[in-house]
Amino acid sequence: MTDRPDPPTGTRRVPYTDPGSPDHRSPLRFLWWLVTMQRARVLLGATWGTLWMCALMLPPYLMARTIDDGLRGRDTGALVRWVAVVLAVGALIAVLGILRHRTMTFIRVDGAYRTVQAVTRHVNRLGTELPRQVSAGELTHLQAGDIGRIARTLTITGPGVGAVVAYLATAVLLVRISAVLAAVILLGVPLLAVTIGPLLEKLHGAEGRYREEQAALTALAGDLVAGLGVLNGLGGKPVFAERYRRRSRELVPLGYRVASLTSWVQALGACLPVVFLAVVTWLSARMAAAGEITVGELVAVYGYVAALLVPVSMFIEGADDLPRGLVSARRVIDILALRPESSRARTRTAPPAGPAELRDPESGLVLRPGRVTALVAARPDEARAVVDRLAGYRESDATWGGAGVRGWEPAALRRHVLVSDNESYVFGGTLASAVAVHGGRTPAEIERALRAAAAEDLLDLLPGGLDAPLEDRGRNVSGGQLQRLRLARALLADPEVLLLVEPTSALDALTEAAAASRIGAYRAERTTLVVSTSPLVLARADRVCHLVDGRVRAVGTHGELLAAEPVYAALVFRGDTGAHAGTHPRTGTGAHAEDQAEDQAEDPAEDRTGAATGLPEGAAR
Repeated sequence: MTDRPDPPTGTRRVPYTDPGSPDHRSPLRFLWWLVTMQRARVLLGATWGTLWMCALMLPPYLMARTIDDGLRGRDTGALVRWVAVVLAVGALIAVLGILRHRTMTFIRVDGAYRTVQAVTRHVNRLGTELPRQVSAGELTHLQAGDIGRIARTLTITGPGVGAVVAYLATAVLLVRISAVLAAVILLGVPLLAVTIGPLLEKLHGAEGRYREEQAALTALAGDLVAGLGVLNGLGGKPVFAERYRRRSRELVPLGYRVASLTSWVQALGACLPVVFLAVVTWLSARMAAAGEITVGELVAVYGYVAALLVPVSMFIEGADDLPRGLVSARRVIDILALRPESSRARTRTAPPAGPAELRDPESGLVLRPGRVTALVAARPDEARAVVDRLAGYRESDATWGGAGVRGWEPAALRRHVLVSDNESYVFGGTLASAVAVHGGRTPAEIERALRAAAAEDLLDLLPGGLDAPLEDRGRNVSGGQLQRLRLARALLADPEVLLLVEPTSALDALTEAAAASRIGAYRAERTTLVVSTSPLVLARADRVCHLVDGRVRAVGTHGELLAAEPVYAALVFRGDTGAHAGTHPRTGTGAHAEDQAEDQAEDPAEDRTGAATGLPEGAAR
């Protein structure tokens, strides 16, 4: 990726083809990168800001000339000329203000969108490793608050620069009137900023702690919502809800402190400049009464001080915005600094020439082509670790066709070895687009995949069939229907190797039996791994591997393992009631459920909502 900045035109549209490579060595370097990526526009914004700020200092000078030359000199022509100039300068200030605001808006929007693109691209590169390193709640908090604060910080590059120049220009004008007034004004303005400084420091410290706690609370809320179905099934929702309420209550006092400090900063920021203006006006009025300055110069001094309130406010806002922007930039660069666990160079893109075994030496698991292999583990994290190694998500010695998986280019490996789990995102659109995400599939192919996942009933249940609207995350379908959609999508992708993690965990017995009986037929010439502890699924697998303490302890059919491995039998029948009651002790399949599954396979019109079993659609096993 290049770091060539984009031209400062108002006709470009985001997202950018190339947002650039962000400098994430420090928060300040990241902010500077956002500036350099649009340096021409930033320069233009600084120019408009400087001209606008300096133009604000012209009306006091012009008013002084109008009074001294026109009114006191009783020169009507001079009075008209200076009034006309005042009106013209007023119009110029308005135009410069519009140009400044328009340019700075482009700068802030560019910074925000460029940050979003940089984070999004990096998140996509991390892929499934992201949830192991950062929570969805943290990303939500980043998007909701931090990116906006970063964009606001870039305002310093326009009005901030203009405020400094206008401050120096005013110093020159004031010295020409009175050195004493110039000293009072030019020293008093920094004193205002110094007075508010300690409060700003306390405010930023409190805000930093508040944001950290708020980010953690947002992450907890995201995890709570994501696992709501599981928590309901386990009866753990009240426990987690109480934990969220407790954390929220703990955050309230800190929020009050932030609000209190913010109110003091805003009050002093509004009050002190007015008090300062009153002091300067009193001094200049005494000097005018003593004849040390003219009436016109008195008006000019008042105007200069009033105009200086604008750059002073910019100084205060900048002093407030910059630390906030640095804190937010720190969150961004923490995300950008994340790296995949494997940092080896990966270049391989072509699969083995023919059917090949996929091996995980660490566990001893071997996936043979053309077979459905089931993996059973008492600890889900151990089974998931095996899947991650086979798919190249973790550094390992896994091989495919004798070649190390670690040598594969990640994007290419994803096309040939696909992992499908219950955390896979389902995008909104039509039912067809949700299943055939890459397009290029005929309706017949999509319907075949839906049938293989025992999801063909959705064609009748959703109005419109394949053209039925599907909401984002599949919110308009049940949990069981959504799981079958994920399964159908994975089957339709037709990778050489398909790794399914608990593909039927949310299905009732009848629907699960139907899906289990069809996966093998659909994947007849491919390599398939199913991670599950369901007897209905295990009975349909060609081979079952029992994983204990991270190693394959026994291999055989479901019936063989039931007879030879008491630990295996206890695991797969643990707490099995309701949906799996009456399971045959040798085959692990309920005769009644299997008969109904076969009936469904023969009759596509059969209702598969689970009514025949007395279980609601999507009920947990």
